Amino acid sequence: MVSFKDQVAVVTGAGQGIGFEIAKQLTEHGASVVVNDIQKSLCDEAASALSKSGARVVGISGDASAPEFVAALVEATVSSFGKLDIAIANAGITLFGDFLSYPHEDFLEVMKVNQGGSFLLAQAAARQMIRQGSGGSILFMSSVTGHQAYKDLAAYGMSKAGIETLAKHLGVELSRYGINV
Repeated sequence: MVSFKDQVAVVTGAGQGIGFEIAKQLTEHGASVVVNDIQKSLCDEAASALSKSGARVVGISGDASAPEFVAALVEATVSSFGKLDIAIANAGITLFGDFLSYPHEDFLEVMKVNQGGSFLLAQAAARQMIRQGSGGSILFMSSVTGHQAYKDLAAYGMSKAGIETLAKHLGVELSRYGINV
């Protein structure tokens, strides 16, 4: 059994679904967790539900694709628990649409949240982990659409393929600091 005792994690998009389950598993295995969701009610409900078991959980609502918020999220994690060991960039959106009529605004939003949010969290978390000098782990959420085509998911698939490429590059760039990607 894997133990995350004395580990501190931040999970974006953790108000429900996969992100919530990741946060739940981390807390059940000893981690202190900051849960994030853009919807305040979901964020608060997730933090409350996870705290009921006695886990150390803080909920921080905000846009995981906004640079200032992501920096503040990492700072708040360290303020709450003293460090950051694990950053999980789970926040993402899917906007279906036919390629030939796909709105430019939808394309930009998918890229901003899925790729931009992942990049920004990894960057802020890596900087903190390097300051701490103790390494850490950064995890990204991809999708089968990142390497297999599906109708009406060109933008989403493109965003997920980009995340897979980001992970490869950061593995090279951050391994010297003891940061696993």
